[in-house]
Amino acid sequence: MQGRSARYLTLLLAILIGVGICSIETDAQRRRRRRVHRTPRPVVTNPVIAPPGSEGEGTEKIISTADENANPTEAAEEGTQPKKKVTKSNDVTMQQTIDSLSNQVNRLNDRLSQMQENERSLIDMERLTRAEQRAESVRAQMLDTETKLADLQTRMDQVNYDLEPENIDRSMAGYGSVHPENAREARRHQLENEKTRLQAQITLLENSRTRLQASLTTAETEVDQIRRRMDQQQLNNASRAEPSPTPDQP
Repeated sequence: MQGRSARYLTLLLAILIGVGICSIETDAQRRRRRRVHRTPRPVVTNPVIAPPGSEGEGTEKIISTADENANPTEAAEEGTQPKKKVTKSNDVTMQQTIDSLSNQVNRLNDRLSQMQENERSLIDMERLTRAEQRAESVRAQMLDTETKLADLQTRMDQVNYDLEPENIDRSMAGYGSVHPENAREARRHQLENEKTRLQAQITLLENSRTRLQASLTTAETEVDQIRRRMDQQQLNNASRAEPSPTPDQP
């Protein structure tokens, strides 16, 4: 879900940048169109030439175009000033558009960073929960192993006690037998077999306890590392959230 939201924000950011570039290109085309001004063509009028012999009848009429082409420099200056004003206005509008797009990009970047931090926090919480559950399961297995090991050790002590010769004789005293030596030997053989079986079980449980102790150490170490990382991340978020102190004005 968080990855899909990040992709949507990235697509929205690309669309905003494309719209900004199109608007800048449109403003540039408008400026180029405004710079093209049609200069008025001077109208040249030929003077009227009187026929010969009519010099005394009237005066010559000469139409001058000096007023139309009197001062081209002043006309050029008058046309340059509006151009400068339009160019300055377009530059201000372009700068405002760029600033607005930049602010939108910064806000989207901040939101994307916050979403990524939230996603990392959720992942760390899930890892912490799993590590704690694994450590608790290993502790329960170790407790069960210790209990079984204690029971087997108690039974081993009893077998060792029963294997003593006087205890064997005492245990066989209540049974009448033609061959008491064979009965004592059978009892000793039975106790030794039980001792061998108990020793194998004790060795197996001791090895299991060693492996469980290593697994518990690893799980507890992972829990501590995840907790320290989460605490450090919370401190970093709190430090970024605090407003920076403003300098005292004189």
